Amino acid sequence: MTNFVIVLLTFIAMEGATWCIHKYIMHGFLWSLHRDHHDHSNVGKMEKNDWFFFIFAIPAIILIYLGVKTPQTYLLFIGIGITLYGMAYFFVHDIFIHQRIKILQNTENKYLLSIRRAHKQHHKHIVKEDGECFGFLWVPQKYFKMYFDKK
Repeated sequence: MTNFVIVLLTFIAMEGATWCIHKYIMHGFLWSLHRDHHDHSNVGKMEKNDWFFFIFAIPAIILIYLGVKTPQTYLLFIGIGITLYGMAYFFVHDIFIHQRIKILQNTENKYLLSIRRAHKQHHKHIVKEDGECFGFLWVPQKYFKMYFDKK
């Protein structure tokens, strides 16, 4: 049970880490890698932004490796939590929001619509400054209200 809690807490903590990384690193000193994700200069191709997939996978791989090599540590389960968050990010961000694979295009799920709307608002800004909605699975309440408060 403890291991499950570690995985779950790591997954939840990754939302805060993602917000900070997105705002201060991706829209900060690594904007050169993230820019094409906003200006769509590589439509239909791999983006420089896609390198973040590999960059963010490295800590999870190291933690899983160390956790397997050193039994009875929590490192494996932290690595699993990070990996599960990365998988969720890929499916929701790349497949659902940006439609790299065309599924759920006509969803009526209010939660998914809220996430998609907040992300669209984030992409309204094509420069690194003045951004908003840096989160992923949890977005500002006003976007949830747009869909959940409808009668």
